[in-house]
Amino acid sequence: MPRRITIYDVASQAGVSISTVSLALNTPARVSERTRQRVLKAADALGYTPKTEAVAKARKGVGRIGVLAPYTSYPSVARRLSGVLKAVGDGPLEVVVFDHASAAHSASPLLETLPLTGRLDGLIVMSLPLEDHAARRLTDSRLPAVLVDARRDGFDSVHTDDADGGRLVAEHLLERGYHSFGFLGEEQMSQAYQSPGQRRLAGFRTALASAGHRLEAERVRHTPHGLEQATKAAKELLASPDRPRALFAADDTLAAGALRAAGSLGLAVPGDLALAGFDDSELARALELTTVRQPLEESGHTAADLLIQRITHGPTATRETTLKLELLPRHST
Repeated sequence: MPRRITIYDVASQAGVSISTVSLALNTPARVSERTRQRVLKAADALGYTPKTEAVAKARKGVGRIGVLAPYTSYPSVARRLSGVLKAVGDGPLEVVVFDHASAAHSASPLLETLPLTGRLDGLIVMSLPLEDHAARRLTDSRLPAVLVDARRDGFDSVHTDDADGGRLVAEHLLERGYHSFGFLGEEQMSQAYQSPGQRRLAGFRTALASAGHRLEAERVRHTPHGLEQATKAAKELLASPDRPRALFAADDTLAAGALRAAGSLGLAVPGDLALAGFDDSELARALELTTVRQPLEESGHTAADLLIQRITHGPTATRETTLKLELLPRHST
C-alpha cells in the first residue's frame, strides 16, 4: 500500500515549515503570494490530501465535484447550478460550491487558492473567464474540468452563441421598425478575455451594421452589475436629447434597471423606448420584458453529465456542446 502523503512532505517539497503550509492552505492571506504558490505547487505535485478531507471522503464513500460560479450575484447562474444538482441527484457524488463575487472578474484568483488534487474529483467553472495561468494549473493537476458559458482549447464546454443572441435582438428591433439604438452592459475588469456581454454587443452591432445602422459609441454604456447601478447608468443614457429609441441590455437585471430609469424620466415602454434583455429570468417574465431565452438549467445539467463521464471514463477528446437561443417578444418592444 503506498505511503500517505503528509503535511511534512509538502513542507519539505516546498522548502517551508509545516506551519507555513497550514497557513497557505487555510488562511492564505497570512502568507506572501510567492510562498502560497510554492506550497500549492508542492501540494498538487505530491497529490496531498489533508487528513480531515480524506477521512470525510472515506466515511461517506462518495466522490466530490466542485462548482466555481458567481451564483449569489446572478439569477441566471443560480439556475445553471440547479441543473447541476438535478443531474447529480441522489448519486454517489457530493457537490461543493465555491462562490465568486462577479462574472466581470476572472476565476483565476480563487482557482489559485484551491488545493485541487485529492480534494475534488472534478470541477465545473461556470460563467467565469479562465485566464492562461489558471487554465495551466487545472491542466497540470489533471483534474477533470468542464467550462459553462465559456470556451477554451483543451476543456470540455457547454455554451450558447452570445453573438447570435445579439443578432436575434437586433433583427427583432429592426423588424419592429426602430432606427435608433443603444446598449447597456456590465463593466469588465480585465481585457484578457471576452465576456458574454461583449460577445452579445458584437453580435448586436454587426447585425445593425448589416442593415445599414450604426451603433454610436456614446450610446453604449457599461455599469457595475446590479439593479441600482443599471438604473443610474440607463438614466444618464436616456436623459440625453439624442437618446436611443431602442435599448438592448446584456441581461435581464440590467434591463430591469433600464425600465426603472425610463419610468423615472416619464418615458413609456414601448411607446417612447423599446427595451430587450437576455436570459428569460423570472424578472423578465414578471415585467413583460422582451428577452433572449437561454437554456440555463439544461446547461448546468449537461455540464455535470460531461464531467461525470470524464471522471468515470478518463481522458477522451474534448467536447463542445452549443445550446440553442430563442428570442421571446413581450410587451417591452
